[in-house]
Amino acid sequence: QVQLVESGGGLVQPGGSLRLSCAASGFIFVGWFRQAPGKARENVACMSRGDNSAIYSDAVEGRFTISSDRANNIVYLDMNDLKPEDTARYHCAVPHPMAACGSWQFGQWGKGTQVTVSA
Repeated sequence: QVQLVESGGGLVQPGGSLRLSCAASGFIFVGWFRQAPGKARENVACMSRGDNSAIYSDAVEGRFTISSDRANNIVYLDMNDLKPEDTARYHCAVPHPMAACGSWQFGQWGKGTQVTVSA
């Protein structure tokens, strides 16, 4: 299995920012997902392998940015203007090898990092 390690979560006030990191052995075009207690997994962001463009869910569009450091095998999720409804455990995941990121076909998850947005 691919090792995926997320980090950077924590407690932040509404309107604040956090940077999440997903580190792997070798560069992987991981996508980001989140899941709150009692709710289904939600798509967050992914990178297109063809042109390096990004796709975001409607809930985070304009506030979150996905980027990468290929040399260090890291994919970042920069989160700005955080809202209480962003509270969730955030996971990165390995894409299906035949799928474009916008199809949201991802498999293996990392263990995740908790983001809590609260005053």
